[in-house]
Amino acid sequence: MAEDDSKFVKDGTVDYKNSPAIKNQTGTWRACPYILGNECCERLAYYGINTNLVNYLKYQMNESSVVAINNVTNWSGTCYVTPLLGAFLADAYLGRFWTIAAFSIIYVFGMTVLTLSASIHGLKPPCDHDNNSCHPKGLQIRIFYLGLYLIALGTGGIKPCVSSFGADQFDDSDETEKKKKSSFFNWFYFSINIGALVASTVLVWIQTNVGWGWGFGIPAVVMAIAVVSFFSGTKLYRNQKPGGSPLTRIFQVVVASFRKIKVKVPRDTSVLFETNDEESVVQGSRKLHHTEQLSFFDKAAVETQSDKIKGSINPWSLCTVTQVEELKSIIRLLPIWATGIIFSSVYSQMGTLFVLQGNTMDLHMTKSFEIPSASLSLFDTISVIFWVPVYDRVIVPLARRITGHRNGFTQLQRIAIGLVISIFAMMIAGTLELVRLTSVKQHNYYEMKHIPMSIFWQVPQYFVIGCAEVFTFIGQLEFFYEQAPDAMRSLISALSLITTALGNYLSTFLVNVVTDMSTRHGGAGWIPDNLNYGHLHYFFWLLAVLSVINFGFFLFVAKFYTYKKPYISPSS
Repeated sequence: MAEDDSKFVKDGTVDYKNSPAIKNQTGTWRACPYILGNECCERLAYYGINTNLVNYLKYQMNESSVVAINNVTNWSGTCYVTPLLGAFLADAYLGRFWTIAAFSIIYVFGMTVLTLSASIHGLKPPCDHDNNSCHPKGLQIRIFYLGLYLIALGTGGIKPCVSSFGADQFDDSDETEKKKKSSFFNWFYFSINIGALVASTVLVWIQTNVGWGWGFGIPAVVMAIAVVSFFSGTKLYRNQKPGGSPLTRIFQVVVASFRKIKVKVPRDTSVLFETNDEESVVQGSRKLHHTEQLSFFDKAAVETQSDKIKGSINPWSLCTVTQVEELKSIIRLLPIWATGIIFSSVYSQMGTLFVLQGNTMDLHMTKSFEIPSASLSLFDTISVIFWVPVYDRVIVPLARRITGHRNGFTQLQRIAIGLVISIFAMMIAGTLELVRLTSVKQHNYYEMKHIPMSIFWQVPQYFVIGCAEVFTFIGQLEFFYEQAPDAMRSLISALSLITTALGNYLSTFLVNVVTDMSTRHGGAGWIPDNLNYGHLHYFFWLLAVLSVINFGFFLFVAKFYTYKKPYISPSS
């Protein structure tokens, strides 16, 4: 019997027939290519839009610099808010596989609408090529933004699920598979940046030199292929069962705790309520050890005389230890989660102000070839593609010898390193802008569209941000997955993505504030349409200062963070 049991994984995952997953026929790296391929194509489509969107809005939709910047960050922010919906559906009802599949189809539909808005006569904005200006009409604007926000909805079902779905392919109870999971997150982010590399080079060039219809149409086709590829791996996937509404379980613990506010928690916490079964009462989740912090919520697991009299358990009055620990896990994560907002604001500059800064510089690679300013983001991608294998194959083994930690650094140490690196990225960007403005003043280049200063001076700021990503973003992916309860992993993944949304919204807020304050007395402001009259370096240095403050807060909260205790063994 034991030999038969060893055929199956022990983490509760099932195959496509809803039967226990067979260890040597499902999951691990045999299933990951289909998942990584889907993510690579989805990110190619996303960055194919996001990377050059500020230029499309400014020159095709006839928006001012500030309006275009804000519309890009608002849309990008929405792309990272909608994951809350996708995560809720995945954890509560659909499971990760069907959530990814359904929202990928919505994504393809949004890409199709966007392509039509840039291709079909009557839907694309009419342009006066002699004056280099376009004048979109009301219907054309609405169709364009319909496609754009359908994409935001589509990505909301993919982003919170796909990294967790990939990690689900590795059994936590198997030490060999568990070691491979850490590498999965590195290669997952690597695949994201392969898609971003193609987007920032090939697609941006096509959009700038061939046409926006082709530039949007190609990623639409690629995304459709990704959906087909994802379905083709169905028989290989391991699937976590949806565990019911995680929000309901959270509210049950909160309500039960306050209903028993006068009840004392016993010193012997082993008497707190938990099921006698090996499996947790939460479907798709293993039991969690009790922790001492946030003991107020332990009241929800105290079994009172009235609970015993009623016979049946009222979940709004009595909760299991596992349910209580789910809530505690989320609360413990929140301070660490909050520190990702400033980092995301720094990261968002690559799609907005870095592009506009590059527009003012010499775009020539050779006498006859100009590189689109948005294509400079390829150096961020190259940086990530360079640093991921270096981190995985060189830095981790070296750090492991020093720290003794199996992953080289703890997840929090990895995030901290990235936060420090991001400070230098903003300092470099601000210094470059100061040098550029000095050249403008010295040579009276104020009315020149492109000053004689190579755009490739921007490469360091992109490259440094790419390095910061490898530490912070991948560290966050792994940290939130590992610290999340089994049945809440999509929700926690979505919560981590919300920092990106809030970072984009924070960027919008800061741009509006500094614009209002710096133009109050009739001046050009920090970020005018003609940056030669502005002070963009002030904005970059403002982000650097905020990043330093953010890093200090991170060190404070990380010092007191308690990693989630190991799961109770199924055999206990």
